[in-house]
Amino acid sequence: MRLHIDTDFGSDPDDACALAMVLGWPGAEVVAITTTADPDGRRAGYVTHLLDLADRPDIPVVAGSGASLTTGRAMGELPDHERYWGVPVAARPAPPGAATKLLERSIELGATVVAIGPFTNVAALGDRLDAVPVVAMGGWTGPLDPGLPAWGPRMDWNVQCDTDAARTLAEHARLTLVTLPLAFRAHLRAAHLTRLAASGPLGELLARQSRAYGADAGMTDLGRAHTALPDDLLNIHWDPVACAVALGWPRAVVGEQRLRTVVEDGVLRFEPAQDGRAIRVLADLDGESFPEIWIAAVENAEPRSTPDRSGMEKPGKRLRP
Repeated sequence: MRLHIDTDFGSDPDDACALAMVLGWPGAEVVAITTTADPDGRRAGYVTHLLDLADRPDIPVVAGSGASLTTGRAMGELPDHERYWGVPVAARPAPPGAATKLLERSIELGATVVAIGPFTNVAALGDRLDAVPVVAMGGWTGPLDPGLPAWGPRMDWNVQCDTDAARTLAEHARLTLVTLPLAFRAHLRAAHLTRLAASGPLGELLARQSRAYGADAGMTDLGRAHTALPDDLLNIHWDPVACAVALGWPRAVVGEQRLRTVVEDGVLRFEPAQDGRAIRVLADLDGESFPEIWIAAVENAEPRSTPDRSGMEKPGKRLRP
């Protein structure tokens, strides 16, 4: 399965968790990565660093849009570099239009586009998106499960920071929405970090960042305040779930709805409508089994150690099942 990942990598570490998972998912092939909300290429630099840890310098990475099509303003901020990364990481800026060209190349290769950040890069394709398969992390089409915080569509970051881009996807792409109410079921917990960190350099980085994010974003407090969340919550697996849906994970059930987009008070909503466009929508998710699938894939993505001629160990690629 070929994927092109479009990501606002470097803020919430669920993007890094998603990329590490896909790198170790049997049968997955990442043909390219573009970064969105990336005016100076710092996000692209972070992606390249993670690929280096995984011994995957073969995957092309290009920085894309820096500003929302809707507002013209920058989207998102990056956390403290030293705390989240701990080593120097060089930015990788790109010329205007480079991300669009890379997306077009991936589409020609038959890749599914997985949009796990604001949809600005993908929407720049306009009507060239017609019939392109896009799996998007975003959308709010149903109620939250009992015991979750009283959130609504305003919390849908990827959609709301560029509503024009979200509307373009809804009107042109062969779209699958991985909606927040269902993705909320997949949790990253402090209890997972020991195994994760033991897997290798990728897992160590993800554990470091997830621990920091859990504190910075108040996720543990959120978990303790709501009965449907674990007390040691560090994050929600938003983007890993989106990638798993794109890869056809059978415990993520997808249905079809006819939806239209409506913007009220600056908030875009997806509403059922008989004359709406047919859009595939995540309908059910086995959140309890997801952590095992995710961690096993990260372990599989880690570079393995192989002996060199001197008998010392050197990095190599882990064989996939």
